[in-house]
Amino acid sequence: MSHPPMNTFRDRLSGIVYGGDYNPEQWPRSVWHEDVELMRAANVRLVSLGIFSWSALEPADGTFEFGWLDEIMDLLWSNGVAVNLATPNASPPPWLAEDFPETLMVERNGVRVGVGSRGHFCPSSEVYRDRSRRMARMLAERYRDHPALAMWHIGNEYHSHCFCDLCDDRFRRWLQDKYQSLEELNRRWGTSMWSQRYSDWAQVHLPKPVRGWVNPARELDFARFNSDIQLELFTRERDLLKSITPHVPTTTNFMQFFRLNDYRRWAEELDVVALDIYPNPADPAGLAKAALQYDLMRSLRAGQPWMLMEQAAGAVSQWPINLVKQPGRMRLGSYQAVAHGADAVMFFQWRASRFGQEKFHSAMLPHGGQNTRTWQEVLALGDELTRIADVATARTHAEVAIVWDWENWWAVEGCAHPDNTYNYADVVSSHHQALWNAQVAVDVVTLSADLSPYRVLIVPNQYMMSEAQQAAVRRFVENGGHALISYFSGIVDQDDQIIPNGYPGGLREVIGAHIREFSPLAPEDSVAVRAVAEQSLVDDAFAATATRWQDDLITESARAVAVYTAGELAGQPAVVDNALGAGHAVYLGARLDQPALDSLIRAVLDRAGIRPVHAAPAGVEVTERRTADRRFLFLLNHGQDKATVRLDRRGVELLTGQVVDVGHELVLEPAGVVIVKSPLA
Repeated sequence: MSHPPMNTFRDRLSGIVYGGDYNPEQWPRSVWHEDVELMRAANVRLVSLGIFSWSALEPADGTFEFGWLDEIMDLLWSNGVAVNLATPNASPPPWLAEDFPETLMVERNGVRVGVGSRGHFCPSSEVYRDRSRRMARMLAERYRDHPALAMWHIGNEYHSHCFCDLCDDRFRRWLQDKYQSLEELNRRWGTSMWSQRYSDWAQVHLPKPVRGWVNPARELDFARFNSDIQLELFTRERDLLKSITPHVPTTTNFMQFFRLNDYRRWAEELDVVALDIYPNPADPAGLAKAALQYDLMRSLRAGQPWMLMEQAAGAVSQWPINLVKQPGRMRLGSYQAVAHGADAVMFFQWRASRFGQEKFHSAMLPHGGQNTRTWQEVLALGDELTRIADVATARTHAEVAIVWDWENWWAVEGCAHPDNTYNYADVVSSHHQALWNAQVAVDVVTLSADLSPYRVLIVPNQYMMSEAQQAAVRRFVENGGHALISYFSGIVDQDDQIIPNGYPGGLREVIGAHIREFSPLAPEDSVAVRAVAEQSLVDDAFAATATRWQDDLITESARAVAVYTAGELAGQPAVVDNALGAGHAVYLGARLDQPALDSLIRAVLDRAGIRPVHAAPAGVEVTERRTADRRFLFLLNHGQDKATVRLDRRGVELLTGQVVDVGHELVLEPAGVVIVKSPLA
């Protein structure tokens, strides 16, 4: 019988895993013993070890010092702490750069970076690849039978973006594999524009600076290549580790709103998805944006639980002003991740560094030690998480999906568009925030996924759509689905070439309208939008403000839901509703203010029969996770005031052990958390 590595991991570390990054190489041995004693006190069960330890493990080429790592591995295990052991390839040591300068990354402007930070390697360098795999092999062979080894942490936050000659050669080979012939590349890139046609493969290069704009199809393929070449680094080390330790799961840590890597493709290669996330306490939408990232991580591997690998216990140090998390908010943010499918709550880092670039980044154990509020909150959370062990492995059931697509992200923020200040992450976030405010469960998908489990599909600005994706949207609606599609969608195909049949060529029949012209608004301008009387979607009192974008929209089979009330497009549709087959497609031709977008999306949900997970006042986030016979209701009070929720079920509140029944009123303090376990039936 097969026994997947994550099953082995869960057998060893059941429940919600608690811990963080540990960097003992920064500290004398006398501190190590204090560390493990405090880890035991805080119920820390897993630490990520050795992420930036290459220079400590290999101070010179071929000279290895594993004694300190042997000692700390033994010490951790003797104190009941398991290890997520890293291959330390994210920050090559200075000797590698000095002896082999070609291993250093080159910026787009041709400048080769130096040593002094991290992530400075060229992903195409065979020397870098050889030395990093050598280190990975030695770690695997040395610790393959060590009882502390629970998981492999391959690299760290892969973010290479190299423009050296080695990458240029590899990019050319990648293109040859993809297109097979130069004629096909010329056709797909549209090189007849501006006399760019290539007559020999030697003329094809990665997109270094040019006069004006780079061919957008070329830039798009470079983005695809750059994600692929870094993924290749990961998979080669993974395969090596699997050959030696097949029972040990492998992962690497993803980053929030990270554009360079197509994490959907990466997730297929991981045993478990892991996320590093640092919501900004100064951002009013920070919690909603975090919820989007958590839903995305859960969705990347078909709803499987994921790991919160890094978060801050307090303040970070990378923003202009770094606000501290107020009392209770670290706990609340941790439970928010669990509420959205995380089975691990971990931090960067365990002990705050005394030196270096992150010495003011908070830690589980701050500079002030045990006499700090942060440490007391860390202790309390470690104790509490043991009470919700039953939540682990529970899944989220969603009938609503929102589209997040990395290739579309690369394309829609490409060059020479009607709006060249476009921010895809912001637009998707605003649509997801409307769903978050509506208290409904949401999966995050691409249009290449199976859409049949969903009743509502939200498509924010899917500028790039293949023929198969266009057909998928149409099929979803015709089969009874309810879609909301926002402006600048269905415009180009997968090669960034305009889809024929006018705007939006890929969706014209689905939305039942066409766009005569894109009409972006100046940053300081806005236009009022109001409902059309006697339409069936929104209340007649619906009103909105449109900024940044307008479509000059002409209905065909669709009916107008709302119109512009001023300007050159006064009286023309801003929102239309089209019946197609057994379903409906609502098209939004403008960027609406958040309350109006909330109202419109809520109307689509209502028509589809989608109800909130549980009734709750504004400011209280509600989610639910399920097993085969149990469900777990999460109530999270993000507000500054007390909130009361009247339960619609009976069960046990896990954090207090209180038995509750239908109609019971639960009072949540500011930053309060309630988790109710009840039968599924």
